[in-house]
Amino acid sequence: MLARMSVPRQIRNIALAGFMGVGKSSVGRLVAAELKFEFVDTDEVIESRTGVKIPEIFAQHGEAVFRKFESDLVAEMAGWSGKVISSGGGLVVDPANLASLKAHSFVVCLWATPETIYQRTKHQAHRPLLQAPDPLAKIRALLAAREAAYKQADVLVSTERRSIKEIAAHVLHNFRSAQHDPPRL
Repeated sequence: MLARMSVPRQIRNIALAGFMGVGKSSVGRLVAAELKFEFVDTDEVIESRTGVKIPEIFAQHGEAVFRKFESDLVAEMAGWSGKVISSGGGLVVDPANLASLKAHSFVVCLWATPETIYQRTKHQAHRPLLQAPDPLAKIRALLAAREAAYKQADVLVSTERRSIKEIAAHVLHNFRSAQHDPPRL
C-alpha cells in the first residue's frame, strides 16, 4: 500500500479563530487593509442574510440552528480568495468546519485569559453565551471545551498586553511565512 503523500495547502485566505473578545474583528480589519483583502465577519454575514441578530437567533431558535448557519457559510467559503475571515468563537469547534477552513485559509487562533476576555466583554449585551449568573465561570468552561479545537489552528497568537497593531503584525508575518512555505494537508 502506498503512503498518502501530503500536499501543500492552497492558502488563499486568513481565518481568525478564537473566543469572543480576543480581537478577531479589530485585528482582522487591520490585516485585511494591509493585504488589500476583503474583511468578512461570519456573525455579520449571518445577521445580514437572516435579518436577525445573533442573540435573537439563539433565543428564538437555539444554538444548533445558529451553528447550522455557520456550517453552511463555511461550505460556501471553499470558493473564496483574498479574504480575512473573522469566525464566530465556536465555529472551529466543529471538526468539519475547521478542516474546510484549513483547505483554503491560514488559520490563526487569537487567545487571551478568561479574566481578560471577561474584562473585554462584560459590558457587551450582544453576547448570548455570556448571559449567565457567573459569566467568568461560563467563559472558563467554554474555553476549556474549545481548547482542543483552538489548538489545531496553524498558529496561536496571544492578545494579552499587546496592541492591535502588534497582533496584526504577528498575524501578517505568520501568513507571509506560510505563503512561502505552505502547511501541508
